[in-house]
Amino acid sequence: MGKFGIGQSVRREEDPRLLTGRGLYVNDVNLPQQTYAYFLRSPHAHAEIKSIDVTAAKAAPGVHAVFTGPDVAADGLGYPGMPAKWKRPDGDPMKYRPQPPLAIDRVRYVGDPVAMVVAETLHQARDAAELIDVDFNSLPSITDTATTLDADAAVIWDDGPDNIVGLFQSGNADAAEAALAGAARVIKRRFVISRVFANYIEPRGAIGDYDPREDRYTLHADVQYPHRVRQVLAEKVFKIPEQNIRVVSRDVGGGFGTKGWQYIEHRLTLWASRKVGRPVKWSSERSEAIQSDEHGRDNVTDAELAFDADGKIVGLRVRTIANIGAYLSAIRNLLSVFSNVGTLIGVYNVPAAHVAVTSVHSNTSPTAPYRGAGRPEATYVIERMFDEAARELGIDPAELRVRNMIVPEDMPVKTALGLTYDCGEFLANQTQALKMADYAGFEARKAEASARGMLSGIGIANPIERSASPSPDFSEVRFSTDGTVTILMGTKSQGQGHETVYKQIVSDRLGLESEDIRVIDGDTDRVAFGIGTMGSRSTVIGGSALHNAAGKIEEKARKIAAHQLEASEADIEFSGGVFRVSGTDSEISLKDVAKASFLPAKLPKGVEPGLIETATFAPEDDTYPNGSHVCEVEIDPETGTVEIINYNVVDDVGVMINPTIVKGQIHGGIAQGVGQILMEQVAYDPKSGQLLSGSFMDYAMPRADNFGPMTIAANEVPTARNPLGVKGAGEAGTVGAMPALMNALMHALSEVGVTDLEMPATPDRIWRAIRDVPV
Repeated sequence: MGKFGIGQSVRREEDPRLLTGRGLYVNDVNLPQQTYAYFLRSPHAHAEIKSIDVTAAKAAPGVHAVFTGPDVAADGLGYPGMPAKWKRPDGDPMKYRPQPPLAIDRVRYVGDPVAMVVAETLHQARDAAELIDVDFNSLPSITDTATTLDADAAVIWDDGPDNIVGLFQSGNADAAEAALAGAARVIKRRFVISRVFANYIEPRGAIGDYDPREDRYTLHADVQYPHRVRQVLAEKVFKIPEQNIRVVSRDVGGGFGTKGWQYIEHRLTLWASRKVGRPVKWSSERSEAIQSDEHGRDNVTDAELAFDADGKIVGLRVRTIANIGAYLSAIRNLLSVFSNVGTLIGVYNVPAAHVAVTSVHSNTSPTAPYRGAGRPEATYVIERMFDEAARELGIDPAELRVRNMIVPEDMPVKTALGLTYDCGEFLANQTQALKMADYAGFEARKAEASARGMLSGIGIANPIERSASPSPDFSEVRFSTDGTVTILMGTKSQGQGHETVYKQIVSDRLGLESEDIRVIDGDTDRVAFGIGTMGSRSTVIGGSALHNAAGKIEEKARKIAAHQLEASEADIEFSGGVFRVSGTDSEISLKDVAKASFLPAKLPKGVEPGLIETATFAPEDDTYPNGSHVCEVEIDPETGTVEIINYNVVDDVGVMINPTIVKGQIHGGIAQGVGQILMEQVAYDPKSGQLLSGSFMDYAMPRADNFGPMTIAANEVPTARNPLGVKGAGEAGTVGAMPALMNALMHALSEVGVTDLEMPATPDRIWRAIRDVPV
């Protein structure tokens, strides 16, 4: 392993370019003769559209076109489709209710797009949109998840009077019922997991460009999986061959799942470009983003955790209401609902379990994966239940977890919710994290804080997540005639450090210097295939594909090297980028082999010229990153202000390609988890359905002064499910941070009698919870 190989904490190679303003984000892209789009969005949570008059807008200066829902419908644009065939609780099929690109007859949430203006400048488009006269008839709305199923709740869809979308179940209902019925103790709690929004550095954007000479569309957009966006646009929306669409995604500016798939602005900018005969650019404004983009989380969960007389779990039952918003446009609106409920088991021996998730519509923006995509929600429930159970049972929270942990000797283990954990040292994680946090010394620190009038709490969470679910991804290693190499990846970076990590994998395998390697992603015309980046899959699957492609390069280069060195292939050794004849000083570098590969006269018989190889890797099963978080807080009971005193993490993400980048991912994930617990929330007025948190004036974001010291350690347990032994690191921080922090808060507040607190735990809520404790 060289200085730039696997396991080295080398600096991110992307950063100098990004930090000096040389990034190329979608809003930096400008095409000749481009026009600008602006969307008029609904000011109502729920209303009928009685009429739309666009006459004045069309006559406004610089306007090329004004489009409404019927205009789009007349051209027959399709929808992404719904492969999931769920049932409703009554046994009827789930109804597919996709969002129209522009509303027809009715709007169903604040921000629902109503009209699209295309003009010479953005200001002209915005001014023209103000001239559109829409006659709305306001209707009753419902935005609160817990009350969507009430008999008197407003109805979002006339053919769905109970607002239920579908029911997903996992586990054995009869076994769980029997376990709870025979348990010595059953702990019951309700948890509300609030709705949040991914506030990335750059809001979304899109440029649609139709070329009539080639009858071909090009979309420039900040998407996380360009090839899948192309597939949906071609097959489902425009119903044309995939080769007739190109999708280009350069620097993304943060994604977190929310920039994943196909938004209505993508298809409309392409469609409008064909209509007006020029490129059409749309850039979301910051205040528009929280209306136009998909949101995350928003669950109400009732959980029951049953124990025997010795504090061993005998059963788990969970019932969740998951708010997916006004529309069901694609499978991504359901991914967080079902794909990670299996991790409700956590890292514990749970012999019987059953989960039922009822997805519902409401007059809110659609929800979709947001950093963790169901993992934080699942871990929050099981880890909060452990602390609640520990208080009721009178057992230390750490000890209760120890009694119930899955041990390495039992692996692989198939859980009661159907997942198969292959490896992990869960007890070792917690033991190390508790030692780092000086858990044994907490009582002394608590006494000292109490003397200062502060409330102290310490919280534990042992997250496990289902990552890198089986699906293929692609890599190409392409040498040039000068011996330099280009890597083409089917994954798509959004700031995670892919360029550096992929170079490290190739450097480790082939012994090349970083400056001789170039990484390309995000362009469907340059990269042959890809699924994209989400769910902590890029290094696990994309990196494994790259590792295998590099292996093919080595195999072919060895044949050429043997021919050049006039030796038997069996006598050739390869190390540090150099082929050597065993036992001699005869050698040739890989770069020189690559140069020779393009000269037929220098090749052995039967070897094809060039040194270019591809590989596609698809794992047979998921990986399971896991760890232990310990958070210590102090609360000022006079103000409700929270201070994080210390935060310690032990994470097992398998083999770390670059430990510094892994720690950065965990830092960022913790920040998003802490943000959700302490301050972040998408809030709607319960009566009008109006969005109350439409800007950073109302949607609070964590800052550096919201955090205390953060220490991260690793317990690398390689998985055998991919050749690199990696498990994924992108969501790890968020998954553990939410329950660890809330457990710490509740531990502190329990001293003054507070037994329930919903997120976000703002100073006002904490102060009121303390004040309202019965004397």
